[in-house]
Amino acid sequence: MRSGGADFGNGLPFTATADSVRFFVRLTPRAARNSFDGIARESDGRPVLRFKVTAPPVKGAANAALVACIADALGLRKADVRIISGQRARLKLLELCGDSDLIAARLTQWLGGS
Repeated sequence: MRSGGADFGNGLPFTATADSVRFFVRLTPRAARNSFDGIARESDGRPVLRFKVTAPPVKGAANAALVACIADALGLRKADVRIISGQRARLKLLELCGDSDLIAARLTQWLGGS
């Protein structure tokens, strides 16, 4: 992985490989609105991006809303946003597929502006 360092490298809450970017998300379903809710740390010190979605955690609706929210915010196709683990949990590992330098730049800009 290209970014090294304490958590995920240069202080950013994600890792980048040649063709993807991965990060952890803590998802809260049934919220008042879909939104990015900041960066937090889990009890083990792992950084996570906190998201809220209006969809309930039923039949994958909350996961689909999360994927759509991230794809829209970063200008990606929904097919390029994958939930690697945690499909039925609040803590999820996501992978954004494509040009990792471009995705990392967009993600960094988005996180900085949020």
